[in-house]
Amino acid sequence: MLIELRMPALSPTMEEGTLAKWLVKQGDEVKSGDLLAEIETDKATMEFEAVDEGTISAILVPPGTEGVKVGTVIALISAEGDDVNAKPAPKAEAPKAETPKAEPAPPPPVQTPAPQAHVTEASGDRIIASPLARRLAATLGIDLSKVTGTGPNGRIVKADVEGAPQVATASAPASAAAASAPQAPAVHAAAKPVWFDDSIPHEIEKLSNIRKTIARRLTEAKQTIPHIYLTVDIRLDALLKLRAELNAGLESRGIKLSVNDLLIKALAVALEQTPKCNVTFLGNEMVSYKRADISVAVSTPSGLITPIIRDAANLSVSRISNEMKELAARAKEGKLQPREYQGGTASLSNMGMYGIKQFEAVINPPQGMILAIGAGEKRPFVVDDALAIATVMSATGSFDHRAIDGSDGAQLMQVFKDLVEKPMGMLA
Repeated sequence: MLIELRMPALSPTMEEGTLAKWLVKQGDEVKSGDLLAEIETDKATMEFEAVDEGTISAILVPPGTEGVKVGTVIALISAEGDDVNAKPAPKAEAPKAETPKAEPAPPPPVQTPAPQAHVTEASGDRIIASPLARRLAATLGIDLSKVTGTGPNGRIVKADVEGAPQVATASAPASAAAASAPQAPAVHAAAKPVWFDDSIPHEIEKLSNIRKTIARRLTEAKQTIPHIYLTVDIRLDALLKLRAELNAGLESRGIKLSVNDLLIKALAVALEQTPKCNVTFLGNEMVSYKRADISVAVSTPSGLITPIIRDAANLSVSRISNEMKELAARAKEGKLQPREYQGGTASLSNMGMYGIKQFEAVINPPQGMILAIGAGEKRPFVVDDALAIATVMSATGSFDHRAIDGSDGAQLMQVFKDLVEKPMGMLA
C-alpha cells in the first residue's frame, strides 16, 4: 500500500510553505525519524522527519516549489513488498473532466498532485499551468508554450511566467500581438506594486517566507499597537566588573558570559518584580504571565528571529549563556523548532555591538513590551554629585499602551536600571 506523504503544518499559523530541498531521492529506503526534506515556513526553515518506514516511491513536488498548501501530497512511500514504481490511482483521473469532448478517445490522464491544475491545448501540445499563471501570461503577452514549468510535473506557475521573456502569445491574431509586443515592457512597468526608477542598475530578489512574515508582522504591529517609548541611561561599570569576575571563575568550565546574557537575566527579574508589564492585551481581556520568558532578537541570513530563554529569572547566568549560544547557532542555520521561537512574554533587542547609541524597537505581538539596548560608551556622568567618566548605555522600552500605563512602564525601566547598576541583586 502506498503511503501519502503530505505537506505538514510545522507551526500553528502555517497555511503553506516552500519545499526548499529534498534530503532523499526516489528509491531511497527510509525509516521513522529519518530526515526527508527542508521546508521553509513563515518563521524558519525546518527539517521534516519521516514517521513511516518504506521506500520513496515518487517525489511529486520538486525542490524549490513555493506556496505548497498544508495537506498537499508531496511524495509517496511504498511499504515493504509493494511496487516501488506504483502510481497513485484515484486523483489522477480528475483532469479528464476538462478534456475536449469532441475527441473520439480521451487523452491519457495527467499525473499531477494538484487536481486543480488546468489542462488546455495549444498547437497540439498540452500545457499545464496554474490559473494565476495563465492570467499573468495573458496580461504580459507571454506565450506559455515557450515557458518551462518548474512546478509539480512541469506545471507552469506564477514565478515561471514572471521570469519568462516577453514574447507575444501564440493566438490567432498573431499580427496584432506582434504589433503590440514593443509596448510589453511598459505594461510590465505599470504593473509594479511599488514604483521605483528601474533605469538605475539593480537586482530583484524574491523574498523568503520568513522575510515576508517579518514585513507583515511589523507592519501590523506599528499600525495596530499604540507604542509608548521610555528611555533611561544606565551605568555599566558594576555589571562589567561582575562579568569579569564571573568569567574568571567560569574559565575552567569553558563558559564566557556576554553582557547580553546578564541583561537577559536583568530584564526577566525586572518583569517578575513589575508584573503589570508582563502581559498580553486581548481586546476585552488581559493575560498576566506568572513567568518571564525572554525572546532575544537574533540576526540570521534570512531575517530576524527571536529564540526564547524560558523562565530566565530563575536560571543561572551560565545556563542562560549556554542556552543562548545554542539557540543562536541553530537559528542562523535555520534549525529552530517552533517551540523554541514561538511564545515569549517580552523581547530584548541589543544593537550595542554595532555602535548604535539608542533606538526604538517595534513590539513583537502578542507581547506587551520590548527592550532596545544601545552601546555602552564612556560618557561624562554625575556620580555622587560630582562629574566623572563612566561607561553608560541607553535602554529604551517600547510598551503596548493599551495594556501598560506609562507609570508602570517607567517602574519597569527603573527596576531594570537598578538591577544593572547593582547586579548582585539579580543573582541573589
